[in-house]
Amino acid sequence: MSVDRVDVAILGAGIAGTAAAAALERQGISVALIARHERHPHEFRAEKMGAAQMRLLDGFGLGAAARAEATAFDGVWVHRFGRIVDRASEREYGIDYARLIDALRRALPPSVRTVTGKAEAIACSADLQTITLADGRVIQARLLVVATGLADGIRQQLGIARDVFSPAHTLAAGFDLETPISAFPFPSLVWTGEQFGDRVSYLTLFPLGDAVRANFYVYRKQSEPWTRAFREAPETVLHGLMPGFEGRFGRIRIAGPVVTRPIDLMRVRGHERRDGVVVVGDAFCTVCPITGTGIDKALTDVDQLCHVHIPAWLATPGTGAAKIARFYADPVKRARDRSAVHASLRARSIKVDTALPWRIRRFKSETIVRALYRSPLGRLLPRH
Repeated sequence: MSVDRVDVAILGAGIAGTAAAAALERQGISVALIARHERHPHEFRAEKMGAAQMRLLDGFGLGAAARAEATAFDGVWVHRFGRIVDRASEREYGIDYARLIDALRRALPPSVRTVTGKAEAIACSADLQTITLADGRVIQARLLVVATGLADGIRQQLGIARDVFSPAHTLAAGFDLETPISAFPFPSLVWTGEQFGDRVSYLTLFPLGDAVRANFYVYRKQSEPWTRAFREAPETVLHGLMPGFEGRFGRIRIAGPVVTRPIDLMRVRGHERRDGVVVVGDAFCTVCPITGTGIDKALTDVDQLCHVHIPAWLATPGTGAAKIARFYADPVKRARDRSAVHASLRARSIKVDTALPWRIRRFKSETIVRALYRSPLGRLLPRH
């Protein structure tokens, strides 16, 4: 039986797991990065990131590889209440998530043990974690980092529960436009929902490679008749929801398929009682992509875990639950998680919550705020 021994084994080779491997290896901590597939499978998620997330990747030694794969653009126009209310100039990046992850893996130091395989069995204790792969290979480590994203199998193997605290929170759609980015006057665009009753968060258009990529976010369920109608005639539905778009920028023409993904918000439970195991990123907690905080939250987890906690843990024997609890209590991590979840819940509530406080907020926005945005004073209002 082949046994590979390292300081830290990482299950999951998405952005969190790959960044963790890079960060630890740069500190002389031996790592095995276990990926389910040799190349990351295509999936519709995380198609934009900002300069702050790139700076975090710089701290792991992966920024150059990410920039080489991404499509950079400078700025975003924001349309709200019938007018362009902001023209920010900050740099952002369009990304194909699978291609980005493959590029980051290729940029890992050669000393990182990258292993492709399925974890068949996992045995954990305060001193040793043993991962047995389906082909019989065994990896042993002092610590196991679970960075498996939305996949649920490893969590179930470890006996860690999952609570869905906002089911069917958002429905995300992704598609390409026929029109090239050069035909538009903006570097990228965010067009917010016109009415609170339309259950639309926003449509965003941005360059991705040679195409204009669209991400469209609504507060709908996958099973609704509306979703079926959107899949069958997306251009017609978008035209009805955004009648001012055509007059300003031309008719939306979609090239290729429309992909939809329902998004539940969840957090794990019982993780704090596990010896030798720490859970990070989307495997720990998911947030709504409309907030733009998902990658930032995952990389903040990795930053704190790998640069603050793991080096201290490995300096003394054992990785019991009491040690690992320090990461879950980390004030930087907790603040980032809390703000991302709060932003996700608030954005949905302002659109769909029927409780009186949210109805009052909607009335205020529909009357006072809308009037201010359309007045000459609109340019002085804060941009959210």
